[in-house]
Amino acid sequence: MLAVASLVACGHTARPLSESTGPDPTLPPPFRSLIPVIDIAPATGWGPDQTPVATDGLRVRAFARGLDHPRWLLVLPNGDVLVAQSDAPPDSRATKGIKGAVMKAVMKRAGAGLPSPNRLTLLRDADGDGVAETRHVFAEGLFSPFGMALVGDTLYIANANALVRVPYHDGDLTAASAPQLVVPLPHGPGPLNHHWTKSLLASADGSRLYVGVGSNSNVAEGGMDKEINRAAVLEIDPHQRTSRVFASGLRNPVGLDWEPATGALWVVVNERDERGNDLVPDYLTQVVEHAFYGWPYRYFGDHVDDRVPAPAAGEVVTARVPDYALGAHTASLGLAFSTPGALAGRYGAGAFIGQHGSWNRKPPVGYQVIFVPFTQGRPSGAPPQVVLDGFVDAHGNARGRPVGVELTHDGALLVADDVGDAIWRVDADPASR
Repeated sequence: MLAVASLVACGHTARPLSESTGPDPTLPPPFRSLIPVIDIAPATGWGPDQTPVATDGLRVRAFARGLDHPRWLLVLPNGDVLVAQSDAPPDSRATKGIKGAVMKAVMKRAGAGLPSPNRLTLLRDADGDGVAETRHVFAEGLFSPFGMALVGDTLYIANANALVRVPYHDGDLTAASAPQLVVPLPHGPGPLNHHWTKSLLASADGSRLYVGVGSNSNVAEGGMDKEINRAAVLEIDPHQRTSRVFASGLRNPVGLDWEPATGALWVVVNERDERGNDLVPDYLTQVVEHAFYGWPYRYFGDHVDDRVPAPAAGEVVTARVPDYALGAHTASLGLAFSTPGALAGRYGAGAFIGQHGSWNRKPPVGYQVIFVPFTQGRPSGAPPQVVLDGFVDAHGNARGRPVGVELTHDGALLVADDVGDAIWRVDADPASR
């Protein structure tokens, strides 16, 4: 399998990542090859004294180590932190046959494809020193859980196949009852289940929930009948137990958050693969109700993807252009908008984004946490700033891979690292004051 990976890593020379970043990225012609580019950083994990590298003026410490594939985070009102420990459901795959087998092996080498822990763990930092002293299994027996949202005394959990809920009261260490079904979520059919993660966000009044549902393929190669209610953000009424498509054409919408100046819904999206090193950029964009963002027929506006059979005339409306490109293949996943005093006031308005890292680009990119500056509720157009780096060592091995990001009540940034089995806490460096 290493020989296969080496073979498919060959290809055209990548352009600077900056060309596929920002509000107006440069999009070259697609690079076509029989075998896609594969160049992934093998997962090795961290040594006992190793940590990522924070930018000047910040420090990073382990809030918790020794977790099992931590993916997503929720800071509760009392400061406790819920961690979704999760991996793909059994036998999930995007593609069958030889290609599917190769991709499964590559993902395993990258630290994915392991048995899913299927639980939520509660971390508590009782003395406020920035390190969780205790951990408790809050809920288990879930089905590849990911997104979480607290509305009043109800905790909603987005499993890979359903939105469920459990009761929560301030200070609870474990859920008082088993999860109850709210609504099913798109899953499958069968083992064909690409982009299994389901992110989750509640409206300010708690009357609506928003779920990011990724496509069931790269570019609908399994047929559009396998993509019903996928590649979309769904809006759910948890009381009526109904759901509808809020916005569509979003290949894999993951991190969701409310932009604080405008109250608008924003998302980070993983775009399609196998178009070469420089296509297609992942992006950060406002989620506009009823808008269509192009997948699978188009990308970044009206750039046509010729791998997808042309739809009937008039079937595809004009695609909305995303607001800010995050670089091709960076696997941008986590999203958290800055709050007043975030990281001791070092950052103003903008978005923190966890980039899990590429597999379909040579050389690899991502594997870091960045900050995108905003002005008046929109990206300012300035280049992203690196907040946390060092996840890939000098030999090209991935010691960790960032996923979810979340701000604590005191303005620190928490980063879930699913390969490093850790939650990192980034705050102001006392030595720099």
